[in-house]
Amino acid sequence: MSQDNNSTNSQIESYTPPKIWTQDKENGGKFASINSPTAGARKDKALPVGDAPLQLYSLNTPNGVKINILLEELAELDIKEAAYNAYLIDISKGDQFGSGFVAINPNSKIPALVDHSPSEAGEPLAIFESGAILMYLAEKFGKFIPMQQGKARVECLSWLMWQMGSAPFLGGGFGHFYAYAPEPMEYPINRYAMEVKRQLDVLDRHLKDHTYMGGDEESDYNIADMIIWAWYGQLALGKLYDAAEFLQVDEYQHLQRWAKKIAERPAVKRAVDLVLEPIA
Repeated sequence: MSQDNNSTNSQIESYTPPKIWTQDKENGGKFASINSPTAGARKDKALPVGDAPLQLYSLNTPNGVKINILLEELAELDIKEAAYNAYLIDISKGDQFGSGFVAINPNSKIPALVDHSPSEAGEPLAIFESGAILMYLAEKFGKFIPMQQGKARVECLSWLMWQMGSAPFLGGGFGHFYAYAPEPMEYPINRYAMEVKRQLDVLDRHLKDHTYMGGDEESDYNIADMIIWAWYGQLALGKLYDAAEFLQVDEYQHLQRWAKKIAERPAVKRAVDLVLEPIA
């Protein structure tokens, strides 16, 4: 970002927050038209339901790709009970605020999954939040998560939660101000770029001594790799925000090696390009 006195940043008027915040105008940016300080459905719109046991309602953003990867890895193992239908929730059109989607995810964020397999309650089971969906599916099918209590399980869950806590700084912080804000602002871009690079360094240092997030064997590949790759792996490979040069992602050599290895998995290739059926 420019440091001279004529920079855009120097022309931004200082802002004094009011005593009480009110939404008196759109905040600008790519998603200004759908942002709101209230929750709940904004329109009556049912969700389609296919014939497969699992129904995915999502979008191929990093958060959506996480679930795509696990579902495709389960398909790679030919687990019939993990068959799924995938439907597109177009957040730019406000699909996430339809009554059907809000009923399965009151937070109106993708992804959401409904398990129509027979359950003890006899009713479909709705799961939201990507980390919760990954844990649910991995434990349901006993794949891609260490099932026994111990170091391997603790490490998997620790990295899973690390991603859930760290990604908002990457997406909602860096990504928003670098790619989606109405105009570039030096302070927030620098603040979040610094944090994202710190996170990349965390991963690079860990992967210096690990082939996968949980170890060196093929069996160590698990949902921690999937959830982290969808954000940080794609970022390292230049797939997010057109920010690879800005963040100098090539300098994280161990992260690069891991990201490229995961990207070559057949299930991951299918997951990134997954075709989701539009909802009517």
